[in-house]
Amino acid sequence: MNATATATVNTSAASNYDEAADYIWNNSFDKPTLVVSRARVGVQYDALQAGLGDARIHYAVKANPAPEIIRMLVERGSGFDAASRQEIELCLSQGADPAKISFGNTIKRGVDIAFAHSIGVTMFAADCEAELDKIAEHAPGARVYIRLIVENSMADWPLTRKFGCAGSLLPSLLEYTKSVGLVPYGLSFHVGSQTRRAEYWHPVLDQVAPLWHAAKEAGHDLQLLNIGGGFPAYHGDPVDAPRGYAAAVVAAVKERFGEIPVLMAEPGRGMVAEAGHIAAEVLLVSRKSAEAARRWVYLDIGRFSGLAETEGEAIRYQFVTPHDGKPVGPCVLAGPSCDSADVLYEKNPVDLPLDLRDGDKVMIKNCGAYTSSYSSVGFNGFPPLDVLVL
Repeated sequence: MNATATATVNTSAASNYDEAADYIWNNSFDKPTLVVSRARVGVQYDALQAGLGDARIHYAVKANPAPEIIRMLVERGSGFDAASRQEIELCLSQGADPAKISFGNTIKRGVDIAFAHSIGVTMFAADCEAELDKIAEHAPGARVYIRLIVENSMADWPLTRKFGCAGSLLPSLLEYTKSVGLVPYGLSFHVGSQTRRAEYWHPVLDQVAPLWHAAKEAGHDLQLLNIGGGFPAYHGDPVDAPRGYAAAVVAAVKERFGEIPVLMAEPGRGMVAEAGHIAAEVLLVSRKSAEAARRWVYLDIGRFSGLAETEGEAIRYQFVTPHDGKPVGPCVLAGPSCDSADVLYEKNPVDLPLDLRDGDKVMIKNCGAYTSSYSSVGFNGFPPLDVLVL
């Protein structure tokens, strides 16, 4: 089915033309498909780089690993944050300079460290002595940045606990880094995914800055501050425009840290989310009882086929239908699989048009990040999310 609708332009868009949305409404799809505009990714990259100034962008490959996007970013001079050997190989296959790839996962196999070192990757993340031992064995003399746990995150999705060390452990880890023949190159942290306002960074920066200054005073010649990701995309709640947002973050960093030789950022969502939308289809609309106030709307895509970030209803996607503008009512939104956990939004229902029927096309907005990379297995026989890069 083809339909015509006007997608709402998000508040941080640098261009009014939405290439991906236009393509979705003028074409038919036989399976859920993510349509991504390379041009829009380029607009976001340029805006973020303009705001970041001299800071280096290392695109978080996990956000969207489409080769076409990687190639376009290589041509723009981007660096890359890779979490695995496979992501490193992907970047290399698209022409990336190994010197511009950082191995940012703090949990790495020794053989993968050795591979990265052998092809010219020089920067590795760590957050404990055991990981430093692996790096020292397989990448002797490498530059290491220590990842810190940060609290007081005001992000929609805080990323604490799994990665990083406590600030109290930092002095001994920096000393240990030197003792095993590695270079204590800098510090890193992650303020949390979808940090919607630049000022939301302030409590985290206030926590990390004293640790940076104490390490410098202890004689460590730190060069790199990796501020990680957190750059937001528009998911319904207002977000700052990318250029101004990035500039405000850099200003806040310099105010607290002073001049930093190498400042690095790892945007993922903020780079690609708004560049892509998903073409989906309604499979069923039902009510559980005659008295039920809420309909259940089942789509041909769910948590196991690309929409994993609806876990805990953390990321609230927006939906565009052919019936927009007509009366709406609350809906529980669910995926197609035979798994009772495949429910997207129930605690906070989604208002959708009362005329919505099976067979209707639905466009899920700003899905360019963390959808295709979460959809790699055809669970229950439903196909993984298809990807089309314009």
